[in-house]
Amino acid sequence: MSDTTERSGQQAPQEPSLDEQIAAYQREFRDLDPQVEKVVSALGRLNRRMNVAYGRQLSDLGISNAEWEVLKTLVLAGEPYRLGPGELAKRLGLTPAAMTHRIDRMAGEGLVTRDRDENNRVRVIVELTDEGRSKWLEAMRMATAFEEDLLQDLTIDERGVLGEILIRLLRRVELTQPDAGGRLKDLD
Repeated sequence: MSDTTERSGQQAPQEPSLDEQIAAYQREFRDLDPQVEKVVSALGRLNRRMNVAYGRQLSDLGISNAEWEVLKTLVLAGEPYRLGPGELAKRLGLTPAAMTHRIDRMAGEGLVTRDRDENNRVRVIVELTDEGRSKWLEAMRMATAFEEDLLQDLTIDERGVLGEILIRLLRRVELTQPDAGGRLKDLD
């Protein structure tokens, strides 16, 4: 519920069911394939709801989604969990200015450090702190519990099939929209 809805005491309008949405789309656009639309709309709704759930978990930990992305990127870089700001920006699809702003905020919160490279004093290195790694681990624990609950009604085989199907869809998007992995605009 939004802040406005909470303050006014009004209920937010209910989202139509997928079937209602597809029927409305078909009424307005007769060439619509209802099976394709059901898959795509369900994926979109699932993605939005998962993002809300993850956002709540991160908020409970006192970090933003933007900060989570930096922590995750440093962990994915491997030990010693260090990257230059330019490389971080590139991996996250951000401008250098947006990355600098994010690093400033995170350094102030003790999640990362930013120091000059001892071998090249011009180069800056961003490194994950123990606090940052602790936040990342706790977020992973919370996400794992949420994801296990999400998939509880699927058998191991169904999970495997679903994973393979989703990877095929992802590959198709990556093939036809190679720039789709980046950001359209900075999130900060």
